[in-house]
Amino acid sequence: MDKRLKRGMNDMKIDAIARRILGWKLNRWDRWYDYEQGKFIHESEFQPEQNIDHAMLIVDRLEGLGFTYEIKGLSKVCFNEFCATGESLAQAITNAAYEIVERDSVMDSTRLWQKLC
Repeated sequence: MDKRLKRGMNDMKIDAIARRILGWKLNRWDRWYDYEQGKFIHESEFQPEQNIDHAMLIVDRLEGLGFTYEIKGLSKVCFNEFCATGESLAQAITNAAYEIVERDSVMDSTRLWQKLC
């Protein structure tokens, strides 16, 4: 896969997690605003696939939302039934969180179409 395409897909994944799970609002093309903390977060300051501390922000938020976090090996994690792997624990956390975002997006879309039809 082309490196630029892969980077773009990762950027979309991180943005979806920041907005849908952490509740950050897109303030500008390269940063979010965290209303709870009252601060701006530049995209370079939130790299959960590479930084375990950033990934743990996702874990903390999902646990607060009622998900159970479980490590199932060096590079596999689950949040309830949403499991994913990665090259590192941080990447596995990010991938599992994105599974939740993706599945939730499908459910929202299904509900929308049910209302429209």
